[in-house]
Amino acid sequence: MSPIAAPAARDRLRIAIQKSGRLSDPARELLRACGLDWRESRDRLFCFGETLPVDLLLVRDDDIPGLIAEGVCDLGIVGRNVLAEQRAECAAQDRAPPFRELVALGFGQCRLMLAVPEERAWTGVASLAGLRIATSYPRLLERWLAERSLVATIVNLSGSVEIAPRLGQAEVVCDLVSSGATLAANHLRPVETLLECEAVLAGPAAEFQGPRAELAELLRRRIDGVLRIRDSKLLLCQAARAALPGVLRLLPDAEAPTLTPIDGSDQLAVQALCHGAITWQRLEELKRAGASRLLVLPIERMLA
Repeated sequence: MSPIAAPAARDRLRIAIQKSGRLSDPARELLRACGLDWRESRDRLFCFGETLPVDLLLVRDDDIPGLIAEGVCDLGIVGRNVLAEQRAECAAQDRAPPFRELVALGFGQCRLMLAVPEERAWTGVASLAGLRIATSYPRLLERWLAERSLVATIVNLSGSVEIAPRLGQAEVVCDLVSSGATLAANHLRPVETLLECEAVLAGPAAEFQGPRAELAELLRRRIDGVLRIRDSKLLLCQAARAALPGVLRLLPDAEAPTLTPIDGSDQLAVQALCHGAITWQRLEELKRAGASRLLVLPIERMLA
């Protein structure tokens, strides 16, 4: 009997994203901005990459770190809260986490916070001692309490954490907060932040090898380019050499500008990539500083 051949190495990159939820649409928009497009399967769980050999898996947010660890997917777009909780679980078991955060993506911002009933007095973290705290992030809460030498009872709930005080399950909750509307609706007020959260690009702890390494690096370059221009504009103007220092002082968020002499005068053409808002007020200040022919252009794509 001939030996069974080993499976061929996978040469297509797989990215896991949330199938539905607050990170789903922004994740797709980010990847489309990177030039990716797909053909979606009938079960809407897999998207075959058409512009590049990069496919999507549509899954639950909580499953993404595990899929990366198992090698089912190569990268994932996931909330930092999910990744941090599962890394903390690995640490509690004295295991090195098989996944890591690669890039913060700047959307899905929220905070993991402690909140107490509106009528409950709050005198600082020391008042948590001996209380019951309901959360879906027991490992992160456990670590946070240990770092402060606090002893409290952690009540692990998979959902509806905010109603735990009303049900008599806990005196305090530890949950994600974005606008704060859910807390207010349940007569809770936030009192302490444990973790600043947003969507992140996650990957394996080990570096990629073979064709997927090149694809992963290409994707990271494109993501970096998309993120750098998200709030960026190209400012064009003219200024006399003597006025240039004053003009540049008003552009602290700009990369090193390109300066081109204008023939037959002491004027310079200035081209600056700015990473902050360029408001009408800012343009007026630039004009008073000696800039003229001010023009602000949007940036569609950039590759460093």
